Amino acid sequence: MSQDEKKMTARDVSVGANTGQSPLTTVNSIADIGDFFNSDDEEIMREIEFDPRRLDPRYLETVSMPDLMDTVFVPRIPIIDGFLCPGTYLLAGAPKIGNSFLVMQIGYAIATGTPLWGMPVRKGSVLYLALEDEYARLQKRLSRMFGVDCAENLHFATHAKSMENGLMKQLEGFIQAHSDTKLIIIDTLQKVRGDDGDKYSYANDYRIIAGLKALSDAAPVAILIVHHTRKQDADDKFETISGTTGLLGSADGAFLLRKEKRTSPEASLDIVGRDQQDLRFKLLFRYDSCTFDLTETETELWKDPPEPLLDVVAALVNADAPYWEGTATELAERIGSELPANHLSRKLNVNASRLYSEHGVLCASKRTHEGRVIRLVIAQA
Repeated sequence: MSQDEKKMTARDVSVGANTGQSPLTTVNSIADIGDFFNSDDEEIMREIEFDPRRLDPRYLETVSMPDLMDTVFVPRIPIIDGFLCPGTYLLAGAPKIGNSFLVMQIGYAIATGTPLWGMPVRKGSVLYLALEDEYARLQKRLSRMFGVDCAENLHFATHAKSMENGLMKQLEGFIQAHSDTKLIIIDTLQKVRGDDGDKYSYANDYRIIAGLKALSDAAPVAILIVHHTRKQDADDKFETISGTTGLLGSADGAFLLRKEKRTSPEASLDIVGRDQQDLRFKLLFRYDSCTFDLTETETELWKDPPEPLLDVVAALVNADAPYWEGTATELAERIGSELPANHLSRKLNVNASRLYSEHGVLCASKRTHEGRVIRLVIAQA
């Protein structure tokens, strides 16, 4: 991972003190976003690093609610709106019902930036670890699904190391070489479990997913792990995922692909996750192209209610004036808000991701000698 990427993926903190550098006029790269959010307040960082309380074994680092609400975090933007966010997910289904075709379809949509079932997609590089396949079979599958219209940033590997023998380093290396990586597909979990004799325990299941989650949180990327379901049914369909509850417990979410009859083209896809609502899609498998069509959305995508404050704040910056900086009090006066200054600032902090996703505006908080100021800048997608 490059230095610029490390800046972006370090622990989220609000922007530090003024260093005298000229402000960014636009933000259009990972490096720029990292610089915009990264704290360069050396005095604050020294206080954190050399806090003598850390030497006391009884010390527990905590964050107060005001400190938490006064912090702006780097926006985590969905890769496929309403469907896939950065994080680590399981995609489980019975063997040979189309799991690999579905993840290939998702990967190709992201690599080409093509909407998936009408949902907007943010384009980026994709790594598909097809660990149960060979390249000749992948070639035939790709040509049947997409013809010969190639996605330059869709990459494949049929061999990879296990979690205990270096897979994480390989994935980190790929992300370093492809800084626009959006999705990593691991097909299947069994192929990267390793030879640990205790590999089917709760602790080991949790550890495997937690290790991948640490990577997906830091990059940030989505990691989609193909896994299988067991034959026994359950009241909660997600309890049919093979293995212990440590898998789903440590993952950010799961996709469950099911068919009532194996020979039927009709399928359902259920989704649960930390960063999205529970969803159910009705799908139809097309045997001619080996892709899934969406036939019905049983659960409509939830949308945030309108927030006029974000519209007004976003209007402060535009192509001609892409940067604004001032105190919360100055911002309140500028937009005519009656909110107390600290409430206005905190409301922007909470809605920073939404301000970026809906208006393309990044918001950060910066500490100066005169106090804390708010920075707004146009971001180029």
